[in-house]
Amino acid sequence: MSSPLWKQIFTKRMLLCLSTGFSSGLPLYVLIQFIPAWLRDSNIDLKTIGLFAILMLPYTWKFLWAPFLDLPFAPLPKLGRRKGWGILSQIILCLLLGSLAFFSPTENLDIIAIIAVLIAFFSASQDIVIDAFRREILPDEELGLGNSLFVNAYRLSSIIPGSLGLFLADHYPWSVSHLVIASAMSVGILTLILAKEPKVVKAPSKDLKTIILEPLREFFTRNGVKHSILILVFMLLYKLGDNMATALSTPFYLDMGFTKTDIASIVKVAALWSSIVGGMIGGIVMLKVGIKRSLWYFGVVQMLTILGFAWLAWDSQLLTYQAEHADITLPLLTSHLSGFSLLPVIDAGSMAQNMGIGISQSMFREMLNHELLFAVVSAEYLGVGLGTAAFVAFIAQSTNKAYTAAQLALLTSLSGLPRTLASASTGYLIEALGYPVFFLFCTVLAIPGMMLLFWIAPFWKKD
Repeated sequence: MSSPLWKQIFTKRMLLCLSTGFSSGLPLYVLIQFIPAWLRDSNIDLKTIGLFAILMLPYTWKFLWAPFLDLPFAPLPKLGRRKGWGILSQIILCLLLGSLAFFSPTENLDIIAIIAVLIAFFSASQDIVIDAFRREILPDEELGLGNSLFVNAYRLSSIIPGSLGLFLADHYPWSVSHLVIASAMSVGILTLILAKEPKVVKAPSKDLKTIILEPLREFFTRNGVKHSILILVFMLLYKLGDNMATALSTPFYLDMGFTKTDIASIVKVAALWSSIVGGMIGGIVMLKVGIKRSLWYFGVVQMLTILGFAWLAWDSQLLTYQAEHADITLPLLTSHLSGFSLLPVIDAGSMAQNMGIGISQSMFREMLNHELLFAVVSAEYLGVGLGTAAFVAFIAQSTNKAYTAAQLALLTSLSGLPRTLASASTGYLIEALGYPVFFLFCTVLAIPGMMLLFWIAPFWKKD
């Protein structure tokens, strides 16, 4: 008889997934949110800030040194291999993040860039160890829930650099924010100190050639060459549609007429709560139906919710066209909005009679449908949260516990390529197609990944 749901959620293993997810996400959000804001506030030009994205390459290439972390060697021997490497990387990250407090972007930009590269390297190294640690402590039936909690904590860590850090920087020197953020790494350090070292499934080889080649050989032998290639292609395609749809989401909102305040107060809130709820629901559902069937259910949701962006783009562009090419009065505007969006129906006729005026383009923009924006973003990131929960769990399920560090690093690096490709090509596609057609195209791009499920995770077969 299976344990009650609450007993499966509130366990030491799940707590470890939460706290390590927090420490794993924190350095990444420092790099992509906090440092760019710090540089811009110091009047560093946007081109230079944009080049800082190149410094994050260690996340993409982490599979190159992941096998070395599988060697039977612990930098802190009494703690064990996983805990030793994990705590060492977290301590170094804490020192690197704190060291930023002693430099100025206007005077020490080169040093800051070097520190950013080191943060990316040790953050990627921490991810390698934590991914392996999580795979080794979780039974197969808990992979879905454990990875969902990890992903949610990963996202929640963005609050420290993205909200608390910026709030402190508005009232105190930037150095205070750097030191506070660095101190937050103590969560991961304390977690690993108190955790038990995972049991070794297979004695690690001391031969470097074996360490590098054996994980690849085992992966292709266990799955067969043809099926292994299908799995790798699936890793590239399953999240491609929603990755591309959200790659330039902020410029899209601005182009639709929303203000930066709208984005901060509506979009960020909607995206955070819905992706976290999606991850939680995904973890619970996977406990009941398994990871493979969840890939089907959540993949459909993640594909269809992209259409909300197409709807928002079409709705906003149609209203803009009418506002610019016709003498729109308040009754006509509210008639359209009540038919296609979530604004409440109002007595437009009596209001127009009382006001006795039409509506200007600026007034029209002020009345743009915030409820529709919130609904579309919530639906999209609910799909993202569901799809990511199942996808990350499937990646973990596809590895062998004897080679967790190397195989997880390879698969997670591969699964991250679509976002890089999307970021590079999305702007050209939008200019060529326009927003509504572009989002329809993103929806179509999600279909090949879904089709591969017939071979990767047949619906009629359980985990």
